[in-house]
Amino acid sequence: MSRKERAEHLYRVVTSERFLTKQGLGNEVPFFICPFPARDGLKMIEDRRDLVARVSHAGVKILDLSLYELAVEILREREVLDQILEIEAESEKSEIKELLQGVLDPQDHLIPRIGEAIDATEHDVIFLSGVGEVYPFIRSHSVLNNLQSTAKEAPTVLFFPGNYTHALATGASLDLFGELHDDKYYRAFNILNYEV
Repeated sequence: MSRKERAEHLYRVVTSERFLTKQGLGNEVPFFICPFPARDGLKMIEDRRDLVARVSHAGVKILDLSLYELAVEILREREVLDQILEIEAESEKSEIKELLQGVLDPQDHLIPRIGEAIDATEHDVIFLSGVGEVYPFIRSHSVLNNLQSTAKEAPTVLFFPGNYTHALATGASLDLFGELHDDKYYRAFNILNYEV
């Protein structure tokens, strides 16, 4: 699917009554993955912003959240960002990863922050981006698993730089950057396959 085709499909889906009223999902959480080639990461930022503007003109309110921006806010508020930047050069990557994973734990810190944004902003749909930027400190499957109790009223679209595949033998897989095959998440729908 080309960028233009993907943009048009997303617009049709996100503005459709079927999507907004969560029809056809059974009892599943209204989570959708929008996979895109990792090489299109910068273009996708622009495409997502254009999509937000277009659907807003159509009367659909988007809560557009970046996991990266939320993570930086949390690090600043907890007064650890400057410390991490100071020690990063002489620290082992595993130590930095462990520190960041603790400070940015999805259940304890990230999901409550997303919940605050959900409560504070009128919206019809939630967009989550910044997945590649926060890897490996925050894992997308962990965010989605923990978000199920917080974001269940409005459809949530995770913009994912990589592949989201379903296979009978292996189940569903979030393959970050099309390379890392260790994230399993079974409860989301591929928005590119969603019929309006």
